[in-house]
Amino acid sequence: MTLPGEEFPARSWDEQDNFLKSLSLFTRQHRAGHWSGPFSEFMEKVLPLAPQQVARSSHQYIWDMIRATCIDDGEGHFRCRLFEDDLFGIDEAIDRVVDYFKAAASGSEVGRRLLLLLGPPSGGKSTLVILLKRGLEEYSYTEEGALYAIAGCPVHESPLHLIPHTMRASCRNTYGIDITGEVCPHCRARLEDQFDGDFMQMPVERFFISESGRSGIGTYAPHDPTTADLADLVGSVDLSKVAQYGDEGDPRAWSWSGAVYAASRGVLEMIEILKVKREFLYLLLTLTQEKNVKVSRFPLIYLDETILAHTNLAEFRKFLQESENEALLDRMVIIQVPYTLNYKEEARIYKKLISSAAPAFRDVHLDPHVLHAAAVFAILSRIQDSDEKEVELVKKVRIHADEEVEGVNRADVRRVKEKEKAPDEGLSGVSPRFVINALSNAIIQSNQKSLSTMDVLLALKDGIENDARIDPKKKRKWVDYLVLTRKDFYNRWVKQDVHKALFVSFEQEAQDLLNKYLDEVEAMLDNRTIKDPITNEERRPDERFLRAVEEKIHISESGKQSFRQEVVRKAMGAYKRGVRFGLESHIQLNDAVQQYLFEQRRDVLRLVSSAKRPDEEIRTKISAVEKRLVDEYGYDAHSAREALNYVTTLLAQE
Repeated sequence: MTLPGEEFPARSWDEQDNFLKSLSLFTRQHRAGHWSGPFSEFMEKVLPLAPQQVARSSHQYIWDMIRATCIDDGEGHFRCRLFEDDLFGIDEAIDRVVDYFKAAASGSEVGRRLLLLLGPPSGGKSTLVILLKRGLEEYSYTEEGALYAIAGCPVHESPLHLIPHTMRASCRNTYGIDITGEVCPHCRARLEDQFDGDFMQMPVERFFISESGRSGIGTYAPHDPTTADLADLVGSVDLSKVAQYGDEGDPRAWSWSGAVYAASRGVLEMIEILKVKREFLYLLLTLTQEKNVKVSRFPLIYLDETILAHTNLAEFRKFLQESENEALLDRMVIIQVPYTLNYKEEARIYKKLISSAAPAFRDVHLDPHVLHAAAVFAILSRIQDSDEKEVELVKKVRIHADEEVEGVNRADVRRVKEKEKAPDEGLSGVSPRFVINALSNAIIQSNQKSLSTMDVLLALKDGIENDARIDPKKKRKWVDYLVLTRKDFYNRWVKQDVHKALFVSFEQEAQDLLNKYLDEVEAMLDNRTIKDPITNEERRPDERFLRAVEEKIHISESGKQSFRQEVVRKAMGAYKRGVRFGLESHIQLNDAVQQYLFEQRRDVLRLVSSAKRPDEEIRTKISAVEKRLVDEYGYDAHSAREALNYVTTLLAQE
């Protein structure tokens, strides 16, 4: 699928060579130093170099990994490269996750809580956890992320556990580190059997986090509760080894394949956690609270790992209704991960999903407003369930997209963004998957290698009407949102494109008109005359011209004075800051200038809509407009023609 301005040509030999070089560079950058040796050598050569780094807990390790990928903006807010290319519009949720690890790493009680991500389907919960896991894998290959474990230990435990309790205070005084945790039953048996209790000879090695290698990352996905077995988490007796060791109680005869063991020193991901049996939950919450797991036949097994769980709203609400779950809820840190309410960020999600689509879709061109229009519809379905007026819904969508909205002050913007009146906004509505499915259907059903915004809006309508999961009342409301998207967003966007395409040098003309407006307004407010640039005669400010511009954005006669004063105030502010006052400096005035210039040239479009057989002159004008839409505004020939026809239809209705 080709996005506006993107092409997928055959790769040249130079590009292939560059890619191979980048692969080689990647391997060099990620080639970590493997180290192994007895515990005595570890204490002599490794620990003194970075004792705090060696003694990190799982929370501290994750926090260091996050910090290594983040940039502090100076105001306490972190911009994380780890997330910014894959997660869009959920910055608040990401900030809260980062704050959780910051607090947990400091040693606070937060570190003794299970982290639960809660939100609607396809909201980014799983992606957030996946990115954290990938970040840990990458970080463990760096020198700053070096991890060391007892070689052959099934839980990759820290070598520092070998230091006897009676000597840990001395270790703290020597290296400034606190040691917590016990040697696991498996390593205790090995220590006695193979090394006669001489822990200084116990082998130590550097290990690397790998989900596929079940090293530092464990994942558990629930299945039928009636057949779910706790052994999936904590393992069971390995009958093939019982004969070798002669006792089911020998830890070496135990299968250490459980997910909690794989996750030791790193992260355990619990998918749809609230679907598991209650005994699973108690085990996990004891693990995160006490860092211990109890398995029959063995003493408590110390495990240091971070539990990241996620679930959907339906399961969570069901869980809340059961009073016996209060104690469990008290041991969780719950972070909501809602859908984004910013349609520009939502469009970035679609673009990411499309860019990873099948190659067959890559040669399909999307007009420049396809993704934004689909995103507006999705946001409308998420922000309101009551019967607010359409104009208020439109304002809300634009406020969440950080657009300047007429008649809305800062306090109103803050109330909308903080969802004071609607705290559940973003927790329901259309998911990105629904939109992408509709987009895929539109591509499949289209005979063209090009999709217009109207094609996609119609595909969304078809998807709504044919989805048996949506109740009739919601279907009607969502179809109304499609109409609202077309009327209040797409119509404005496509008309602006065609307006600009009609101008040979739109930007300069528009800036000249803006400068003229400013000159006339300043003269009017100062009650002075203006020298006409053509006749050099002194004249009064052109009130007719000023009102012709202002009426395009519905500035009333009574409100013109305050509007003009505001424009001059902004222009003076820009001048004092040494910044040019341009079209982007005042959104309302920008709209007014565009519409004023368009009025002067709309005769071309009227000719398009009225001439059944246009003559050569008209055809040339039409072709010039279409060409500019293609060359400068992201259309292709098909979508440019569709946009032009659509705008002429709108003009005919005015």
